[in-house]
Amino acid sequence: MPTIDYSERIPNNVNLSEDRRLQRALENWQPRFADWWSEMGPDGFQESSVYLRTAIDVNQKGWAHFDHVRMPDYRWGIFLSEQDQDRTIGFGENKGEPVWQDVPGEFRTDLRRLIVVQGDTEPASVEQQRLLGHSAPSLYDLRNLFQVNVEEGRHLWAMVYLLHRYFGRDGREEADAMLERHSGDPDKPRILGAFNEVTPDWLSFFMFTYFTDRDGKYQLGALRESAFDPLSRTCDFMLKEEAHHMFVGASGIGRVVQRTAELMNEHGTEDVAPHGGVNLDTLQRYINFHYSVSLDLFGSERSTNAANYYAAGLKGRFDEAAYNDDHVLTDHEARYLTVADGAIVEQSMAARALVNNELRSEYTVDCEKGLRRWNRTLAEQGIDVELRLPHVGFHRQVGAFRDHHVSPDGLLVVDDEWAAAEGLWLPSDDERAHVGSLMQPVLEPNKVAGWIAPPSQGINAKAVDYDYVRL
Repeated sequence: MPTIDYSERIPNNVNLSEDRRLQRALENWQPRFADWWSEMGPDGFQESSVYLRTAIDVNQKGWAHFDHVRMPDYRWGIFLSEQDQDRTIGFGENKGEPVWQDVPGEFRTDLRRLIVVQGDTEPASVEQQRLLGHSAPSLYDLRNLFQVNVEEGRHLWAMVYLLHRYFGRDGREEADAMLERHSGDPDKPRILGAFNEVTPDWLSFFMFTYFTDRDGKYQLGALRESAFDPLSRTCDFMLKEEAHHMFVGASGIGRVVQRTAELMNEHGTEDVAPHGGVNLDTLQRYINFHYSVSLDLFGSERSTNAANYYAAGLKGRFDEAAYNDDHVLTDHEARYLTVADGAIVEQSMAARALVNNELRSEYTVDCEKGLRRWNRTLAEQGIDVELRLPHVGFHRQVGAFRDHHVSPDGLLVVDDEWAAAEGLWLPSDDERAHVGSLMQPVLEPNKVAGWIAPPSQGINAKAVDYDYVRL
């Protein structure tokens, strides 16, 4: 596996120069990407010098270089993790056979669809977050936003490479379409609903990077198991970058929790809104919303498509090798929650059909870790309140609970009860307006907005007050 070549017009470690036709096609797409970034990328900061990390290798250690760079000059590229010559298919009907280096004809449509859906999420999040720089709570946070943005842009490049390299004209058309759809566009929206939601404030951004980017972790992890080796290796490297996005969310929410606790103790009240803070019940409602919206990204619990993808070896479970079963699942059953006869019940069915449900369950366990950390912060501040994830059936638009109202505690409620309590369970317009009112930019060195605690440490061993963004 060659190292990343930054002397190329498109940095890569896939020997792009050896395929002149592919190189020309991608170089033709490159200015379209640049136009999209200029129009739909971070607004108002394109000339700022940002302390960004850039991949210089695909190995586990020492793969990132940090330096100040203008975002339009960021070297987006195509990077696959190192190839394992002995890798075999780890699950499904073809388990144990050599992985594929090319797309089998019978799976062409399904693989293209998987790549397009994943790829469409990457520019969508950049579009959702494009105005957030104007209300950043600190230069540290502003830099983290831009790091997330440029890496989402690179993840788009990762999927576009696969489409161009392996899917011919269809792939090129799909790559073009990713720049034509826009988040929230009434005529050409993004494919998945969560990526058409607005991200109007930094609390929403932290929730998005904690919950929705964590869905991305599990989707990429499932695709990393794919028998199509270029897709697997692409997702493996993307996961290295995705970890930072989730850190931004986890640490950001943690700092909001800390500051709220400090304000509660300082003023002796649970209502810190008049003192420029975010109330804990507001935080809980934001958690309820973003967690439930992110659950829908996993699709329906019972899925014929997911079963077929698993059987074919296209998309597995997260960390497939860790499961103590035969990884074929023809004779296995699993359990899931659904609604039957007016009650929430647990039922069994073929495990293959519940692969989405399994992936989502692992995601929930992962989400709980952050809440335990935030609750420890509250306990250390002497505050006897715990933040919780709502029931898996709460506020769902996809799957078994789509046509039912479920309370955060897991009780089925009728329409009138839901209408009466919705404002207690989901952020109200007034709450969103209050959070919005807090979004005043703090872009002076060594300062941070009053609604969030300062970070505990800087980036890449730099001080917290380092000039991460040179305005």
